[in-house]
Amino acid sequence: MVLFLIFTIVFSTSPQYIKAETDSLGIEAEGAILLDAETGKILYEKNADAVIGVASMSKMMTEYLVLEAINEGKIKWDQEVIINEYIHQLSAAPELSNIGLTQGEKYTVKELYQAMAIHSGNAATVALAELISGTEKNFVKLMNKKGEELGLGEFKFVNSSGLNNRSLLGKHPAGEPDEENVMSAKATAKLAFCLLRDFPEVLETAKMPKLKFKDGREYANFNWMLPGLVFHYEGVDGLKTGSTDFAGFGFTSTAERDGQRFITVVMKANSKEQRFTETRKLLDYGFSNFSKEEILPKNYVIKGNKTIPVIKGKEDKVKIHTKKAVNLVVNDGEKENYTYQLVIDEKKLNKNGELTAPVKKGDKIGYLIIEPKDGEQLSFLMDEGSNAIKVDVVAAETVEKANWFVLTMRGIGSFFGELWDSISSTVKGWF
Repeated sequence: MVLFLIFTIVFSTSPQYIKAETDSLGIEAEGAILLDAETGKILYEKNADAVIGVASMSKMMTEYLVLEAINEGKIKWDQEVIINEYIHQLSAAPELSNIGLTQGEKYTVKELYQAMAIHSGNAATVALAELISGTEKNFVKLMNKKGEELGLGEFKFVNSSGLNNRSLLGKHPAGEPDEENVMSAKATAKLAFCLLRDFPEVLETAKMPKLKFKDGREYANFNWMLPGLVFHYEGVDGLKTGSTDFAGFGFTSTAERDGQRFITVVMKANSKEQRFTETRKLLDYGFSNFSKEEILPKNYVIKGNKTIPVIKGKEDKVKIHTKKAVNLVVNDGEKENYTYQLVIDEKKLNKNGELTAPVKKGDKIGYLIIEPKDGEQLSFLMDEGSNAIKVDVVAAETVEKANWFVLTMRGIGSFFGELWDSISSTVKGWF
């Protein structure tokens, strides 16, 4: 009995095994998360709902709004921005990440965007905020509104750059004089997920190891995991670092290998180096332990539910199958640990559970939803992630409506059949 109990504890359900393995990562940061970038499936999380200082990782929201404005034609990449006195002074502030911007000089939106995205230029960020919304105060309102629209959850923006408000030369746009932007690791990951989903071109700039600015100087990307930099990691092509005394050191990364992309967030690490070593742990875990698997093939025939009865058709049943394949990122070797539930659209059935002809090939009949065999729920970052485990079930063939003569004959046959059954029952009752 003792040996049996030990065996049961050690080799019980697969989610317990995954949990034990993820706990052993030992991520040295206050918050962290790893997810599949395609579906938002959460593969690892540590203290992911805690609201923490986000620092310059909040510039991902400014990037989102700039790219959205470009996409909507509100601003253009070659549009020129004249630098005012405040932006100039902020760009010269000591101990802040900046690219010097000359008062009265013109810079294009693209130049300012690259300064923000590559070298985390704070003054360039404020310049873009003022361009889009007139004032940074108005832009911060837009940031918070967009955060609500995207469903980020736990967040608060008080400025466009991620600095502490006291670093903004007395012109903080929102919140208290010493307040900072805050987000949870989960909210930060959602922002990165939405940025990559809606504007994948963000990586064209994010993956540049250095910026050659118009003044002839070169500025390094603070993402040291890019090619050629000190913490180079194969596949990394984004996304954004951040650090303040309050927020510690954070990094939102994304990396792709062989068609598989992950997103990671590390929040409040203790040093510049540690945020990259902890990110490496997360990415190593992702690429070493997870892969995209075909859980169900296209045109899969549901066991025990190969057909659905049909009335008023040339045939009395129709074959059904899945419309497309179901692919999901799963822990290696656990593909067989998933099953499914069939859900038929009852609105399309009569009271006897039958479809009414005509039924066209490809008509949606219901759907299958994938679930672990042990009953555990899969965790997705966004509500839309559930679409990854749901597939339409459709008619595999066409069943045409029978003509009036056939329907009439069937009706007559049914009538006499029922009459005969009634007579037979009555006669049997006599004896």
